[in-house]
Amino acid sequence: MVDPHDRSDRFELIAACEEGTLARFANNVLADDPPLSVRQEPRPQLLLQQVRDPVERRPFNLGEVVVTPAEVDLDGTRGFAMLPGKAERAALSGAIVDAAVAAGHAETPEIVAALEDVDARQREQRRRDWAESKHTAVEFETMEGQE
Repeated sequence: MVDPHDRSDRFELIAACEEGTLARFANNVLADDPPLSVRQEPRPQLLLQQVRDPVERRPFNLGEVVVTPAEVDLDGTRGFAMLPGKAERAALSGAIVDAAVAAGHAETPEIVAALEDVDARQREQRRRDWAESKHTAVEFETMEGQE
């Protein structure tokens, strides 16, 4: 189980959160008009996706993926989000949400509950996917090191 209070876990949950949910929380946080500066405008960019070869255990670049990062300073607390694809609004909202949780904003309990729901849905989806695919697993033997 992930912890929305842990920043690394929170990044993953924000990236998996629906845009509308992030926007709603960001709007609630900004309702009191706190000082906000955008440190990194949300602009889509390419990022190399690195994976590890399952046989030789060496990393290699699988390819490029499109992501949209954003960074803000919300009343003295930095917030960051990086979402898959072209998602400018969601990335900016996610960065505001990250800063709000980091600062312990009044919206934090509701944000954390929503992020925990995202985690629960992801775990359930992974469980269903595994249940569907586990019967089709193929085991490979390698002849590595055999002479």
